[in-house]
Amino acid sequence: MTDNARARKLADRIQVVVAETLDRRIKDPRLGFVTITDARVTGDLREATVFYTVYGDDEERAASAAALESAKGVLRSEVGRQTGVRFTPSLAFVPDALPDNARTIEDLLDKARAKDAEVRQVSTGATYAGDADPYRKPGDEDDEADIPGSTDKNEGPASA
Repeated sequence: MTDNARARKLADRIQVVVAETLDRRIKDPRLGFVTITDARVTGDLREATVFYTVYGDDEERAASAAALESAKGVLRSEVGRQTGVRFTPSLAFVPDALPDNARTIEDLLDKARAKDAEVRQVSTGATYAGDADPYRKPGDEDDEADIPGSTDKNEGPASA
């Protein structure tokens, strides 16, 4: 087992190497606007997972995934050449779910804003069900006489 710092450094280097190689060497027409978002390496440095996003629709995503799979050998060779590790990790490309999660969060926030606007619309012009301030204040002496079990302030404690 290696330490996590070494695995993280290797993952960062793999991310850079794969992104640069895709930009400069891979000329596959199926490859769309691909962004390498993250890379993770297992503790034994034998397998690397590369996360990517593709700008476009589902058809462009599928074409880019096929292009990445076909370029996997060239990318692994380049990673091995530039990192200099004894065993070049095998690469697995996984579409990053971050944009989908962000889109879901944005949809939920839009729904919350719509509900807030609806509540604001309903509450305009509404009046209180009771008084404007339903709480008793210390100066309200007439209200204390209405409460059963309360004593008058002028009376002292009952003597036995």
